[in-house]
Amino acid sequence: MAPPAASGGDPWYAIRVKPNFEKTAAASLRGKGYTEFLPLYRSVRRWSDRNKITELPLFPGYIFARFDAAQRVPILATPGVLNLVGFGKTPVAVDEAELEAIRRVAHEGLTAEPWPFLTEGQRVRVMCGALKGVEGQLLAIRNQSHLVLTVSLLQRAVVVHIDRQNITPIQ
Repeated sequence: MAPPAASGGDPWYAIRVKPNFEKTAAASLRGKGYTEFLPLYRSVRRWSDRNKITELPLFPGYIFARFDAAQRVPILATPGVLNLVGFGKTPVAVDEAELEAIRRVAHEGLTAEPWPFLTEGQRVRVMCGALKGVEGQLLAIRNQSHLVLTVSLLQRAVVVHIDRQNITPIQ
């Protein structure tokens, strides 16, 4: 079977992978011709003799890929892949706007880190800057503003440090 053409028309799906297999599975999917997305963040890890900056997944245990859900067998046969996120055996597409917000954060190189999924908090929209138009939840920590971007399907979120003057509440 020929690998699929990179298609912008197929929806994005979340793929659950084995622990620490995110990069391996993403590279395998890319090698098969799929459009994949593995958002990473930089973290300082401390050893007894040194500090090291490592890139870790924003959503540990998950990667994203565009594909036709009817043709999912090659995805499930990828090393490290456990299953597709969905209801029962039916995969559910990730909300395009939520994933696009995460992609913009990664593309702009903004500081982001994993954050607990929040169900409470005020919805806000960024009014200017690289994330203009992005919506999320506002969270204030130690007199700093943070925009929480969520992926509802995974019940996961990331936090982006943002200037409070650049956001406005959504009614």
